[in-house]
Amino acid sequence: MPKFMDVHTGMHGITPEGLLEAHNADLAIQSEEGVSFEHAWADPESGMVWCISEAPDAAAVQRIHERAGHRADQVFPVPVEA
Repeated sequence: MPKFMDVHTGMHGITPEGLLEAHNADLAIQSEEGVSFEHAWADPESGMVWCISEAPDAAAVQRIHERAGHRADQVFPVPVEA
């Protein structure tokens, strides 16, 4: 299944607890779109959050994030991995 890296901006001051809450919201509904979110990272100072997932396509990733309440600003395919 294809991998995707998505980016969220404007999440200044996000805490580890807030990141976990957002990630868990994705996990709760991810199977409805065939998505598997693997990990999330955040930088509270810049307000950026990154998520890596496997999904049928970028649109499925975005739909889950939208439904969970935190639309991604960008979703990138990850075609090459080391």
